[in-house]
Amino acid sequence: MSKHEFELTWVHKAVMVAFIDALIIMFSYAVALVARFDFKYTNVPGMYIQGYLWSMPFWIASTIVIFYVCKLYHSVWSLASIAEIQMSVMAYMILALVYVAGALFMHLRMPKAYYFVGYMLSFGLTTFLRFSYRIFRFYLIKSDGDADETDRIMMVGGGAAGQVLIKELTNGKRVHTKVCCVIDDNPNKLGRVLEGIPIVGNRYDILEMVKKYRINHIIYAIPATTGKNRKDILNICKETNCKLQTVPSVAQLINGEVSVSRVRDVEITDLLGRAQVKVNNDEILAAIRNQVVMVTGGGGSIGSELCRQIAKARPKRLIIFDIYENNAYEIQQELKRTHRNLEVIALIGSVRNTNRINWVMDTYEPDIIYHAAAHKHVPLMEESPNEAIKNNVIGTYKTAKAAARVGVRKFVFISTDKAVNPTNIMGASKRLCEMVIQMMDRKCETDFVAVRFGNVLGSNGSVIPLFKKQIAEGGPVTVTDKDIIRYFMTIPEAVSLVLQASYYAKGGEIFILDMGEPVRIDDMARNLIRLSGYTPDIDIPIVYTGLRPGEKLFEELLMSEEGLQDTANELIHIGHPIEMDDDWFEEKLKLLDEASEHESEKIKEIVAEIVPTYQWKRQV
Repeated sequence: MSKHEFELTWVHKAVMVAFIDALIIMFSYAVALVARFDFKYTNVPGMYIQGYLWSMPFWIASTIVIFYVCKLYHSVWSLASIAEIQMSVMAYMILALVYVAGALFMHLRMPKAYYFVGYMLSFGLTTFLRFSYRIFRFYLIKSDGDADETDRIMMVGGGAAGQVLIKELTNGKRVHTKVCCVIDDNPNKLGRVLEGIPIVGNRYDILEMVKKYRINHIIYAIPATTGKNRKDILNICKETNCKLQTVPSVAQLINGEVSVSRVRDVEITDLLGRAQVKVNNDEILAAIRNQVVMVTGGGGSIGSELCRQIAKARPKRLIIFDIYENNAYEIQQELKRTHRNLEVIALIGSVRNTNRINWVMDTYEPDIIYHAAAHKHVPLMEESPNEAIKNNVIGTYKTAKAAARVGVRKFVFISTDKAVNPTNIMGASKRLCEMVIQMMDRKCETDFVAVRFGNVLGSNGSVIPLFKKQIAEGGPVTVTDKDIIRYFMTIPEAVSLVLQASYYAKGGEIFILDMGEPVRIDDMARNLIRLSGYTPDIDIPIVYTGLRPGEKLFEELLMSEEGLQDTANELIHIGHPIEMDDDWFEEKLKLLDEASEHESEKIKEIVAEIVPTYQWKRQV
């Protein structure tokens, strides 16, 4: 619809409403006059009839003008609310003065009841007119919906967010949608109504009320709550087999806006039961601005998200270094579209190639390096342990030495909780990398730091994409052990932590995230099956395959001898460096390099000599 057509439509509606207002004014004062004489028209004196006819043009004209000034012809009928009542009250307060002035000017001598009853009756009818569309439509939808609803909704949360959503759902055009009841943990709200919808109980009544009201759709509408509270309520909701949706958290809402369009399906991240990591992005990004930043492994899950977040800080130049050309190309093209003024350079190469990494450092002289290039798949590295050493350990060592040689200001290494008391070669290689970082920090001016966190939801090779694929194929979903537990975080959280570490870094630290309670993988698989609309073990079977080589039931984030130091972010801590002989360690690195190049069968034994916490002999 063009602007001209829109304006015409509004004018036509406004004229129609003004015409009805005129009829209401005439009707109200006529009723008031007849009522004064016991509703007998023949009893009304002629002088009063003449006064009525004489005053009507003035009453009508002044009413329409005042209504227009008070914007009573500008409202959207389907969204009429308390604002329209306030405007009506204001209009009639002004009209009272105008009517008095008009009556004095025209020398009207009408009964007092005529003025009072006509005034009150016209106020009631003109206000009702503006709510009539919403009222009639509400009952029309209610009566029609009872016969054939496709969506019977339970709103969890009787606060402001729930109220906004109920109003939008009630006033919208969803004819076959009905909000049936509200759940709220506040005992003072029990038995009350919210926008006409009864508040019927707390979280422990959800299962019962779903059956009572025949609910098939639940909306979780509590944006401001703790992660654990959110998890507990959603865990109850998912047992109902209803469609489950949620509003974003307060941190994700812009200016507190809540609307049906922003309601999304519940995701596995909603069930983690941990508050999102929050960082001071302004401070962090300001430290990156106008710097030459390099991300190794920049095409991977963590690396590509690092590139996206770094690009927002407007660095002088962003260098994406990756051995996989497709990944590097995709993130480069994405950033060129989203950040047209940013110089983005994608370079192909391996961190294992000494000449290549030295050439990159000499040519571009980065100020900050985020080292995310690594082999990370535990079972694959168990079968190819020498590759884990070549890429993870020696690659990190070569990159770190090249960075120190050209005077890189900060070098941030991406580590893992599998580096703590490792039972697999991948974890042991990451622990060796941490030792490289701390040794290099003692020897060089560059600030070398490591960031250690758990599993990343949705990253390449993680369990969530695997589970989703298995569910899409009809199952079975494979879990290694019923009791296996892991710490989890989202990709944005992981990147936030890495960026925070680069800001806090003084040199030599291992930053560790407080990731809350670990999650049972079996529970995660079952939750994901339910969120996909299926019943575990009935629609989608779960098969336990046994622990893989090098895998343990639980991961740790901290070695006992490291201790913890707090930072300004309560969810981020620092592990103290462990003392070691740097010269001895460098000799061992040379031995590792030679052994891995010759595909030594004793590579795990050599690693165990250097990393005393490596428990390779106890592998399953």
